[in-house]
Amino acid sequence: MKRMILAAACALAAAACSPTDEASVDGASAAGEAGEVNIYSSRHYDTDLALYEDFTEQTGITVNRIEADADALIERIASEGEFSPADLLITVDAGRLWRAEEAGILSAVESDVLTERLPDHLRHPNGLWFGLSTRARVIIYNKAKGNPRELSSYEDLANPVFNDAICIRSSSNIYNISLLSSIIANRGTEAAEEWANGVVANFARDPQGNDTAQIESVANGECWIAVVNSYYLARFAGGERDERAIFDRLGVIFPDQKGTGTHINVSGAGVTINAPNRDNAVRFLEYLTSESAQRYFADGNNEYPAVSGLEANSAVEQLGEFTPDTLNAAEIGRNQRQAVEIFDRAGWN
Repeated sequence: MKRMILAAACALAAAACSPTDEASVDGASAAGEAGEVNIYSSRHYDTDLALYEDFTEQTGITVNRIEADADALIERIASEGEFSPADLLITVDAGRLWRAEEAGILSAVESDVLTERLPDHLRHPNGLWFGLSTRARVIIYNKAKGNPRELSSYEDLANPVFNDAICIRSSSNIYNISLLSSIIANRGTEAAEEWANGVVANFARDPQGNDTAQIESVANGECWIAVVNSYYLARFAGGERDERAIFDRLGVIFPDQKGTGTHINVSGAGVTINAPNRDNAVRFLEYLTSESAQRYFADGNNEYPAVSGLEANSAVEQLGEFTPDTLNAAEIGRNQRQAVEIFDRAGWN
């Protein structure tokens, strides 16, 4: 029966399935009550493997995992329904956590450990998901082209003084959608619309590439300014000689330090609504907020720890200190559709 249900789910969500997926889930089912947790994760970092191994070493609980694109995993869990073997969904950005919430695949968790360790803005108000690490959405500039002194906020990116200056990713990118969603929440729809139109007018080229491409384009002088996630930038700061040379050509601005604070996006996780190993899933969530797990996030992928009082790694610290926006990530999620519509009207392709 389990194999039949999984086959049907795979047919509906083919992008998320592979032959190794079925073997992984069947293996998890065979383990029965031996002590396991089944994780569906869209994080694709090798360093996360150390997290799973450390958890198993500490608890004896076996970690079974399936990795795929976040939207495919959300669709897969929804398709599997009450027969889903998934205990926990791990993904990146408030937008994707909101999509999981909208799909009805997450269940509320009450945990004194999570409440104590995580700040309010990194926890869903009803406990549907919890933030585990963060990244700042920063502005970079080419030092050789000069310090853009008129630039201290995201709003300033729409200033005509920066005409033909900005490189940035496509509007379909979840990081940009969440950034605009936060602007809607903080400044209102009209201001968000004006901002998107102003930034489009200042494009140095059509949106293209990932954050690494934006960093390289600014360093090469193709554009003066770009918006990127901090962990991409830290890879260059702590990288080999050639990467470090690229980083040295860049200046870094943490926007809105006199206002709402710099926008952050979050890696987070939620227990699924039909989790067969719910207690183990909650235990794994709590483990991910421990100091040892938070160090894996910080040292392994240049992310900021979600737990207050823990420091980032040296490469991240080179970017500078900043005050983050403490807008709850759930609020960012709720504005996603409106953000996409504003981007479309602005011609931000």
